[in-house]
Amino acid sequence: MHFHLKQIPFLIIFVILLINQPATAQSTDTGNWLMYFGNQTINNRWNWHNEIQYRSYDIIGDTEQLILRTGIGYNLTERNNNLLLGYGFIHSQSYQPHLSEKVKSHEHRIFQQFINRHSFGRLHFQHRIRAEERFLPDDFKVRGRYFLSLNLPFNHATITKNTVYLAAYNEIFLNAQDDIFDRNRIYAGLGFGLRESIRLEMGMMSQIYSDSHRNQFQISLYNNLPF
Repeated sequence: MHFHLKQIPFLIIFVILLINQPATAQSTDTGNWLMYFGNQTINNRWNWHNEIQYRSYDIIGDTEQLILRTGIGYNLTERNNNLLLGYGFIHSQSYQPHLSEKVKSHEHRIFQQFINRHSFGRLHFQHRIRAEERFLPDDFKVRGRYFLSLNLPFNHATITKNTVYLAAYNEIFLNAQDDIFDRNRIYAGLGFGLRESIRLEMGMMSQIYSDSHRNQFQISLYNNLPF
């Protein structure tokens, strides 16, 4: 199994998570998501996915969610088609009317996904279909997700070291029970290739619900993800 020493972002984000300022009201209309996505190769067929996300109602410190995901994937064809079985732990802190403190809850999640990657010239596409079994406090739900992203490098044909690129995605969430439409996410941002296998990305995402929406500023670090 090949690992990079650049796992330091894990430690940085965990330090940030220690800054948990008490709050009694959501202070801004734009949240901030700090995210790390890792994909380490086990061999030419198998891979290990690892992910951590810290979501804040504010710029930092007003925790909304902590998400930890991991999983084992299998490449069907030279990494362009990947099946993965994974587990997620979600710690949430939600504002509730007439309460002075946020309500905390935990969710355990099992998920299965299929990823397909392909390119047209400099346009690099990724399709992801994911099914989630969500073990919520006193409830169980099933949800499907479809994610479509594209990356467009400006100064290289592919995303590699010192590459500047445009990133965009759309992801729709559908429930298997009542209220089929869960949410839709639309994102656009800019990224930079720090090394051959590491890239940093920043952008804005709008999360659209049936009766509202909320904007999120995103900072993402990707480690050893194929394109």
